Amino acid sequence: EVQLVESGGGSVQAGGSLRVSCAASGYTFGSSCMAWFRQALGTERQGVAIISASGGTTWYADSVKGRFTISRDNAKNTLYLQMNSLKTEDTAMYYCAARRAFCNFAAWTDTHTYTYWGQGTQVTVSS
Repeated sequence: EVQLVESGGGSVQAGGSLRVSCAASGYTFGSSCMAWFRQALGTERQGVAIISASGGTTWYADSVKGRFTISRDNAKNTLYLQMNSLKTEDTAMYYCAARRAFCNFAAWTDTHTYTYWGQGTQVTVSS
């Protein structure tokens, strides 16, 4: 059974930092493109960052570039998102997603291109 389990969310003040994690099991994590998405109340799910299977290539949404860092540890089957300089507009449910193929960078924000999803972890940033 494939599982993606996010953790590490919580409440933080603006300007603070959080690291969320996604533990994967049930498929070949090290061969899969991975991404983080987020969804605020009343909005569509949006892409935050994507990382290739080897970890050598990463892309970010303009809104988080320079503040967030996506990384992975293939030995631990775990994906990470380090979030610094958090803003109130970063408040959302954060989801990890897996694509059982090479990354489709041309359409990386399209939720339909991902095979598996986690249940999400809430991040709340207060002013």
